[in-house]
Amino acid sequence: MRRKLLAVILGAAWGLSSTGCGDSEPEPQPPPTSALPSYIVPGSELTHEYPGTDGDDQPDLLTSGLGTSGIAGTAPGYADPTHPTWQELRTNTIYNNYRGLVDITRGGGYGRLYGPNLAADGTATALPGKIPGIEYLAFAHEEGGPRVGLMVQIPRSFDPQRPCIVAAPSSGSRGLYGAIGTAGDWGLKHGCAVAYTDKGGGTGYEDLETNTGYGLDGMTLDLGTQAPKATFQAALSEQQRLAYNAEFPHRLATQHAHSRQNPQASWGRHVLQSIEYALHVLNRQFNTPLPDGSIPATLTPENTLVIATSVSNGGGASLRAAEADTSGLIDGVVAGEPNVQPVFDGSLHLRQGSGAEFQEHSRSLLELASLVSLYQPCASRAAALVSSAPLNSVSQQAGEARCQSLLELGLLPGLTTSSTVEERAQAAQARINAAGILPEQNLLQPAHYALLVPQGILVTYANQFGRFGVEDNLCGFSFASTDATTGQPVATSASRLASLAALSNGQPANAGINLVYNLGSNGPAADNTANLVTSRLTRRNDLNIDGALCWRTLATGVNPLDGVPLSARPATLGAYTVTQAQYEAVQAGSAQTLAKGDLHGKPAIIVTGRSDGFLPLNHASRPYYALNQKVEGTGSQLRYYEVKNAHHLDSLNGNSGFDTRYIPLDYYYFRALDLMFARLQEGRELPPSQVVRTTPRRIDSSTGKPVDLTVEENLPALSAQPAAGDVLSFENGLLSIPE
Repeated sequence: MRRKLLAVILGAAWGLSSTGCGDSEPEPQPPPTSALPSYIVPGSELTHEYPGTDGDDQPDLLTSGLGTSGIAGTAPGYADPTHPTWQELRTNTIYNNYRGLVDITRGGGYGRLYGPNLAADGTATALPGKIPGIEYLAFAHEEGGPRVGLMVQIPRSFDPQRPCIVAAPSSGSRGLYGAIGTAGDWGLKHGCAVAYTDKGGGTGYEDLETNTGYGLDGMTLDLGTQAPKATFQAALSEQQRLAYNAEFPHRLATQHAHSRQNPQASWGRHVLQSIEYALHVLNRQFNTPLPDGSIPATLTPENTLVIATSVSNGGGASLRAAEADTSGLIDGVVAGEPNVQPVFDGSLHLRQGSGAEFQEHSRSLLELASLVSLYQPCASRAAALVSSAPLNSVSQQAGEARCQSLLELGLLPGLTTSSTVEERAQAAQARINAAGILPEQNLLQPAHYALLVPQGILVTYANQFGRFGVEDNLCGFSFASTDATTGQPVATSASRLASLAALSNGQPANAGINLVYNLGSNGPAADNTANLVTSRLTRRNDLNIDGALCWRTLATGVNPLDGVPLSARPATLGAYTVTQAQYEAVQAGSAQTLAKGDLHGKPAIIVTGRSDGFLPLNHASRPYYALNQKVEGTGSQLRYYEVKNAHHLDSLNGNSGFDTRYIPLDYYYFRALDLMFARLQEGRELPPSQVVRTTPRRIDSSTGKPVDLTVEENLPALSAQPAAGDVLSFENGLLSIPE
């Protein structure tokens, strides 16, 4: 750790001499100052004090006044749903984002093992868990890049004599409060300032019909008159917007998908900017301006402990920030279940237990999602998944129709028309697992498909990577509110528009905004209405195999129906034609997001779940760790903890079928942060890379319900001296992960 005593910094800053009285006095040096970073949009800053404590009903930084019970309770309301106040929006935003990442059931650990009421040392209290402090928000913008939201929360407990910053980029496509229940919770409780960023994605929507957008505070804006204050506006002229509306009424654009900026390429830089902005805000908060109005820079990277940390996309952004950090801003990294695709290195191999070595790792999330989107509806009809997989809501008719379509189109080679549904489903599952998606993840994929997870990834990420606009309707898809009966696009209600920034996680289908397939033979309809989207290829309602084939072609550059590459000829799939130019654009954008594995020797932890079906381990965490071991060698301080019986979406664990199979990965994420804090403050060694063997909750024979999760029965510690059979090894390019 390169920290210095604050007194030494202050002395140097003010030119104070340490020489004796008889020595000649050196020329006084002007103190260093802290200027507002040039990328902060002038006039965009918003500042609010949140004084709420456990003894009052005022809003606070962590829970907006809801406390532990309020986060677990019913959603806060609005006095006027069509005209919510910014405080009502903030409260609902925090409510939805906190719950979006954790299991809020007591049996699953909320309020006992994690939650606002837990103290910094992990002790559960009977208090609401409110944290008072001040909050700064601002836009960052650089020429040619997206408009990025930044936020800094400074708890009253922040100690400028022992300053610390937790950089907390949002997970997924969430807005500024997207890490409030994970990195934000931990950082505020430890007295650190928390520096958030939406990474240029966030809940930036535009309702193209009403020309409505959203500000930093989530309030709606008329983009005709207030566009400079908006998070996002589609790059359309007024004439283009009106023409698009005429042909495709009721549609919405999103910042992550339609900014034409590929914000993911700059995730690392956005995290570094959030840290720089936090240092400036802290200097403003704790220093008196000099006579010329400038702010003394007493809090600097040299004396401020900085941890970059978050989960999912935020975890990937934290790793990318550490790779890009050439000025020593970041001291340590904790990445939970990170969305990080490393550069492919063919010399690296992965092996789990005594299984075969796996070399085809490091595939893109887009390619994997296209594979799952194509085959999972059929695979979900396998008897083992029909009987056991939770939230497997693909109907028998729709799933069997997809199996039939796959067979007819030659996508289940080796099977004949006399094959059974079970044989077809197992063949579809085999195609998925052959790509390196672990069998441990099979039980989760039906739920992910039913929740439109791979479908939403495809629309959002393909548009992002290729820098396509909303008007391009890539693969025939768009976003809109839809009629519950017909599935057809309808105008988004005034109340839904007014609260959309608080409700949404930034990636449709979500918050009432659905994926719409424009090219079905029955007209535009919500993509999840199997009986309304009839394939032009197969003439049946098969969960829109036309759209799935389009994404598969765009992700791989090959027409899956005939194996002909797009470089030879375009592929027409239903009513949409995919071109080589589109494929190249997507690949170019994806290449800009690849991680290099060089953390510059920084202490770092990756903690992820063995059953993560959202970000398959063989294409994210495992190969990144292996690449880092090769790049940094003995200088690496990265540790990798793979947790059994844990997956990507803890928020699902309260559902039947999840509760008795999976434990909260968040619990180990918080323990990893504790370990990193001790490493940076006290020099303690991090435990070696290991597999953590958890135990799912058992069923109480007297009640038939799962017993409460406990540390003693279910959650073993990250061991400083793990058993030999639990330790990962890396030798001659082979990463061996214990079974």
